[in-house]
Amino acid sequence: MIIVTGGAGFIGSAFVWKLNQEGIEDIVIVDRLGTKDKWKNLVNRRFAEYIHKDDFLKMVNEDNVPFDVQSIIHMGACSSTTERDADYLWQNNYAYTRKLAEWAIKLSIRFIYASSAATYGDGSLGFTDDHEKISVLKPINMYGYSKQVFDLWVLKNSLENQITGIKFFNVFGPNEYHKEDMTSVIFKAFHQIKETGKVKLFKSYKPEYKDGGQLRDFVYVKDCVDAVWWLLQHPAANGIYNLGTGKARSWNDLIGAVFAAMGLKPKIEYIEMPESLRNQYQYFTEAKMDKLKTAGCPIKFSSLEDSVRDYVVNYLQKPDPHLGK
Repeated sequence: MIIVTGGAGFIGSAFVWKLNQEGIEDIVIVDRLGTKDKWKNLVNRRFAEYIHKDDFLKMVNEDNVPFDVQSIIHMGACSSTTERDADYLWQNNYAYTRKLAEWAIKLSIRFIYASSAATYGDGSLGFTDDHEKISVLKPINMYGYSKQVFDLWVLKNSLENQITGIKFFNVFGPNEYHKEDMTSVIFKAFHQIKETGKVKLFKSYKPEYKDGGQLRDFVYVKDCVDAVWWLLQHPAANGIYNLGTGKARSWNDLIGAVFAAMGLKPKIEYIEMPESLRNQYQYFTEAKMDKLKTAGCPIKFSSLEDSVRDYVVNYLQKPDPHLGK
């Protein structure tokens, strides 16, 4: 049995889609559905059981999980970079992850967890996933810090050869609609264009970046789940890895690709960034991908233009925007 925490969420449900593509249905989804529409991400998926995240943690604490678990893919977390409740983030993103990891290690269960590029802070210390560099990183929001603390726990306890962490960069694609404010700019841009014919982007407050020229490593969720699948199939590939394309692109490039996929000419309005975000804003992210490549991962990442076109044409413009069968 494979446990996928956050299995109704964005990356988690996409990974369940990948497992189904591989003919795997012995899956337990662990999540909290709440009042949002992320339950819809499960409608087309095939799995054995759904368990509320609190109930699953109780099973783990009591060492009473009623399944023969082979692997845990731990994608469950609060992923809001603007979440202000530090105690909640600590308990949900760090303490919960630590408890699952300790249980998995004790039982020799393959454990793959989601870290984040938010751990790199403003990027001034670079974007290398070399283990000796991770300890010096300075996240600039509590979400990033909650991920960093667990990465540090892994390294402090010399567990990097027993479990695998993935520092996801700017992931976009189907099944993200329920994330509200945290949906990708592609998702937001598509709907802005449909409603107003234009897209609003934040102005730059650094002279070296023109408006819309801020750079991100945008990576398609389909490529991400291919990489996670490869890691699952290669249990010797442990440690903490970046997961991005390795090529930063501008917001202007991204929005241009959305307009192109919709068959329209770009129309962008640059607006003031809220004061509350200016000290937490990343002007540049770009994954260093050497370590994952050296490990043998053969994934060839889609171009930004091809990924955006697939997302817009085959999902956002369709009546049912979810990953299909």
